[in-house]
Amino acid sequence: MDYNFHTHTKRCRHATGNDEDYIKCAIEAGIKHLGFSDHAPFIFPDGFENRYRIPMSEGESYISDLKILREKYRNQIEIKIGFEMEYYPKYFNEMLDIARKLEAEYLILGQHFILSEYPNGIGAGGPTDNSEYLKIYVDEVIEAMKTGVFSYVAHPDVMCFTGNDLVYESEITRLCLASRKLDIPLEINLAGVRYNKFYPAEKFWKIAGIVGAPVTIGYDAHRAKDLLNTEQLISAESLMNRYNLNYIGIPKLKPIW
Repeated sequence: MDYNFHTHTKRCRHATGNDEDYIKCAIEAGIKHLGFSDHAPFIFPDGFENRYRIPMSEGESYISDLKILREKYRNQIEIKIGFEMEYYPKYFNEMLDIARKLEAEYLILGQHFILSEYPNGIGAGGPTDNSEYLKIYVDEVIEAMKTGVFSYVAHPDVMCFTGNDLVYESEITRLCLASRKLDIPLEINLAGVRYNKFYPAEKFWKIAGIVGAPVTIGYDAHRAKDLLNTEQLISAESLMNRYNLNYIGIPKLKPIW
């Protein structure tokens, strides 16, 4: 695989290493197209700033530091600079304005919460049998895809639904059909492979294969050496073969203007 557009930096406080190390490891891994997409900075109206995001005070340096490195390595690798961002209807326009002002080049959707993350948001990754939560998650992901600014959906199977299988099948089919219709790829997330998480979720990708939704891959790198892990790619390939997934390879990055 010669691309990855899901790369974090230490600015989000849950990744490690310096920016240049990620670039060096990407080159060593044979990656020709590297995108940084750390968690987009945002401050809620009452001043709350989630610690898993890039602090607003570091947003400009995130972009400028990577631009310097992009120039340094321009003859060895193509580098894009963007953000991983949620879709919160109430705050979306403001979040998008911030990304635009910082001159981000692309966005990937990482819907880690439903109903916003603050003050009473619900984490998508926690096990739940609440079918209404699943419906809200799917609604928000589809609404996000319809905005036209997200290049793909990161870990679309992050919703850990433990309820009725028929409900799950119906809702995820709806999500995958929207992905196909809008031509927004769904990401097989390699962090889930590396850390043995509940995703990639077999039941999700079985449906994606039946529907024929476009599929891409993201390393979701939080350490530079994550880009050198070849076992995770073998696991992703096996998943694609099992469910005859519509793998498109490198995703097309959408402008956010």
